[in-house]
Amino acid sequence: MAESMLSVGIDLGTSTTQMVISKLTMNNMASAFTIPRVEITKKEVIFRSEIIFTPLKEQRIIDVERIKQFLDTQYKRSGIKKSEIQIGAVIITGETARKENANSVLQAMSGYAGDFVVATAGPDLESIIAGKGAGAQSYSKEYHTSVVNLDIGGGTTNLVLFNDDELLDTACFDIGGRLIRISPQTKQIEYIAPKLKEIIQKEQWAIEEGMTASAELLDPIIQILVSVLENSVGIGDQNPYYQLLITNKGLKLNQPIRCVSFSGGVADCLDSKDKNLFEYGDIGVLLGKALANSRLFKEKQVIASVETIRATVVGAGSHTTKVSGSTITYDVKVLPIKNLPVLKLSQSDEQLNEEALASVIQEKLDWFAVNNEQQAVALGLLGKKNPTFAQITTTAKTIVEGFKNQLTQGFPLIVIVEEDNAKSLGQALYNYLPKEYPFVCLDGIQVENSDYIDIGMPVIQGSILPVVVKTLVFE
Repeated sequence: MAESMLSVGIDLGTSTTQMVISKLTMNNMASAFTIPRVEITKKEVIFRSEIIFTPLKEQRIIDVERIKQFLDTQYKRSGIKKSEIQIGAVIITGETARKENANSVLQAMSGYAGDFVVATAGPDLESIIAGKGAGAQSYSKEYHTSVVNLDIGGGTTNLVLFNDDELLDTACFDIGGRLIRISPQTKQIEYIAPKLKEIIQKEQWAIEEGMTASAELLDPIIQILVSVLENSVGIGDQNPYYQLLITNKGLKLNQPIRCVSFSGGVADCLDSKDKNLFEYGDIGVLLGKALANSRLFKEKQVIASVETIRATVVGAGSHTTKVSGSTITYDVKVLPIKNLPVLKLSQSDEQLNEEALASVIQEKLDWFAVNNEQQAVALGLLGKKNPTFAQITTTAKTIVEGFKNQLTQGFPLIVIVEEDNAKSLGQALYNYLPKEYPFVCLDGIQVENSDYIDIGMPVIQGSILPVVVKTLVFE
């Protein structure tokens, strides 16, 4: 029997803040005599808010009250009450995630829907979310190819590489449309980001705040930004400022990249024929125009994006309720768990040797760090159908080694395996973990990157744990 629910997504980005309300239709796809398997069968966006510039009190402080006022106004426009919203997500991204009061803003926003996923997305997680929202992952799966999505916002460009549905790598650069801000009325330059000031100073260009902007004046800095974005997917000799403009890391570029897609606000400026150069009060139109004439369009296959400026979050919070039991291992002291992000290893990752896999786990856990601070993360594995004792032991040892930084900080170890062997893996983990260390090992649950999970208290004499997988929903 089909049921519907309302979901809201709120994205607080470097440049813009927006909200989307979706209606999700859900059906139990399992037979009458098996465990329920609830899936979303229809997604319909029923309200798209206005897009406003993210309000700031100062350069480093988000104006919480103005954001609340904006959201209240949008709820009135939609004709939907906050109490009618059952699920959703608030995501803070880009430069906004680095603001001093980012976490307090997230908590203040959590009252704007029922059961919210509330997250600060660091550059890697934002890359993944935007790439999925733009449709890059689904395209890579459908056409069995490699796709890099470049999500170019106000302060950063987030890259994610998918190959035949598998998530392989992420990157982020301090390149965006609002790194130089310009008055639309006077054309006066009001702000230049520190890294761009450094480039301007080294090149001894006559570009500074207070000057009147023009395409000719800003073209040299625009060309450097475009050159670095070309480099980011392996085109051309490395620009002298490539390393300076890296936010955290570039793509490894150890395999061919066949296709690229674009999302974010600057993606809407790629076709800038009818746009005033400074109508948005920044260099977004200039950057989009230059990218459209760059080697990215000449040397790569550019695919159309499903979403551009709304790619990061257009809807959120599909709840898939599942249970894991009989072959599980858990420490009840760590339960219940709510809104834990998931790191899902690729099948190719799971084929690596012990040392290489531990290194990959450590590297990918950094995707979830914000301002270099780790957070608790659940590990998702496919696992082997009939593993030997030696294979189980090796897997457990590798997981503990990969999570060593997390364990040092006392985060509980949560492992989710699709195959039916969490009991034996959990027992092996127990042998390698510090004494009485809190952990949970579940099986029979399918998760993906950018999912969030809730794990409830044990039921049916402690033999079963209820699990809710929350998946960001992209239209």
